[in-house]
Amino acid sequence: MKVSMSQSFKGTAEITPSHPDKGHTPDSGHEHRFEWIELIRIAFVGLSALAVWFRAWEQYPNVSVVGIVATLIGGYPIFKEAIESLRERTMTMELSMTIALVGAMAIGEFVTTLVIVFFVLIAENLEHLTVGRGRRAIQQLLAFLPEKALITKGGITEEVAATTLKIGDTIVIKPGSYIPVDGLVLNGNSFVNQSTITGESLPVEKISGSRVFAGTMNASGALEVKATSIGADTAFGKIIETVERAEKLKAPIQKTADRLAGYLVYFALISAAITFLVTHDLRSTISVVIVMGACGVAAGTPLAILGAIGLAARNGAIVKGGIHLEALSVIDTVVLDKTGTLTLGNPEVQNVVASEGSSAEEVLRTAAIAEHFSEHPLAKAILKKAGEFAGSLSTKPDHFEYLPGKGIVCRQGVEEILVGSRALLTERSISSRSLLKGPEHHSEVVVSRAGKLLGAIYAADVLRPEAQTAVTNLKELGLRVVLLTGDNQAIARAVGKQLGVDEVDFELLPEEKLEWIKKELSKGRKVAMLGDGVNDTPALMQATVGIAMGSGTDVARESSDIVLLGNDLLKFVETIRIAKRCRSIILFNFFGTLAVDGLGVGLAAFGFLNPIVAALIHVSSELLFILNSARLLPAVSKSG
Repeated sequence: MKVSMSQSFKGTAEITPSHPDKGHTPDSGHEHRFEWIELIRIAFVGLSALAVWFRAWEQYPNVSVVGIVATLIGGYPIFKEAIESLRERTMTMELSMTIALVGAMAIGEFVTTLVIVFFVLIAENLEHLTVGRGRRAIQQLLAFLPEKALITKGGITEEVAATTLKIGDTIVIKPGSYIPVDGLVLNGNSFVNQSTITGESLPVEKISGSRVFAGTMNASGALEVKATSIGADTAFGKIIETVERAEKLKAPIQKTADRLAGYLVYFALISAAITFLVTHDLRSTISVVIVMGACGVAAGTPLAILGAIGLAARNGAIVKGGIHLEALSVIDTVVLDKTGTLTLGNPEVQNVVASEGSSAEEVLRTAAIAEHFSEHPLAKAILKKAGEFAGSLSTKPDHFEYLPGKGIVCRQGVEEILVGSRALLTERSISSRSLLKGPEHHSEVVVSRAGKLLGAIYAADVLRPEAQTAVTNLKELGLRVVLLTGDNQAIARAVGKQLGVDEVDFELLPEEKLEWIKKELSKGRKVAMLGDGVNDTPALMQATVGIAMGSGTDVARESSDIVLLGNDLLKFVETIRIAKRCRSIILFNFFGTLAVDGLGVGLAAFGFLNPIVAALIHVSSELLFILNSARLLPAVSKSG
């Protein structure tokens, strides 16, 4: 067991990409589990510390049997890691803690040893609770792929296992079902929700010749699709493969406590050797080892990280381990997905333009009649807006016809209503030239009735209310902010300009987002990626730190290092501030420990340091640095 709050979180579903549609069991062997034996160990150490403090069951005046037994049992994980560190010839926090514990016991400071062990065990096991269930959600990717598929051949339709599909097969996709292959539409028209692949905020209309992706859902209408890619060669299969590759290649960040304590161990041993060579006093030499036990870093670091993780949780962000908090404190680039991250993911009517002699209310009422039976994603937005004007809408068209790629033609009584593109009106000899073009990033719906142009409705996805402030705050922290999206250039640039980001890249597939992250990392940048969908998962796992929106997919949340529970982007900004504050506290403890150690060496050189004084300095400095680390803890309780 690693006694460090910055232990890395590993474990992912082992999914063979050649057949991403069949069941593979997740490798749960790497998951952290909160073991009851650890809870018992913590309770035993705590009770033993009280017993030693009140000198209960003590048979010898200078040796605490309870203290020794409790230290050996409670500190077993520490001593085990220290021995492994010696075998590997590395200086770690566990080794420095062992030196401190042995030194403290040598002068009878058993309460000190038990307090150190108690702090570290609590920090370690509480981190296990925050880490979560592991990467099992990667397996949930498979839910987007059907086990069965309908193929048609020679006029005969039959159901087959999805694993038996071949390139060139003609597959029938029913409404509400997931698509098992990448392919081209041969017949039919429908709207397909392909946010799992492209991240687009709205379902995309598919007609003959359109391209479809495995793992996307057919929302309405039946389609006949010719398979062009299957299994690992589909865009969806590549997502699973890149998730696995990113997890394996992601190098763990070296733990802060281990690194800093390792330096102090070297310093302590060298200082002790110099003290012995100068003074030839074994007592002074032991005193140097005791005073330079690095407990301020050893105990203070887990406590600071524990406080920071707790504060972040109360603030609405779950950090899955200290290693991710450390990484977040040093990022220089923040990459933002658009749909579902910066935007709410639901289109809303932004503007209604009425022609001369008409009104916005008339435009909406007329459009609502036509959209009454429509399955178009904009229909809901139009009906909602019309309802704000007229309350309950019950008027239905007498005749309804949907023209793929153009719009709706319907009748109410003898009057013809057209709702759709300008091309639809032009075909019916109705001019729309008097209407000014709306913003490129808005979807335009033109409305006419009885041969007369009434106006147009403009809809778009809505930015989160705090998005602009969050981007501004990120830039004030000195971070470079980049927008990556699968949406088109006009929408991406419009959103980027509105938010004031530093850079925008658009029309990106999941593997292209992943390559963008890799390229930045190769330049030495520290990248935080914020996303919400399956399509963001490879990039989330490749980034230095991956952050998922709480409303995102299970896969995105479980594959990320941090989860925003309330979907508030300002909480992400605050989490960065907490991470930086935690890092500054740890560094203060480190340099403060160096100063105390320097004082100890100076006192030893002049013969003023004995084990009692060393213990006093050791305990006092440790208390100081622990209290410094605990500055994050009151904020946790206050915010509760």
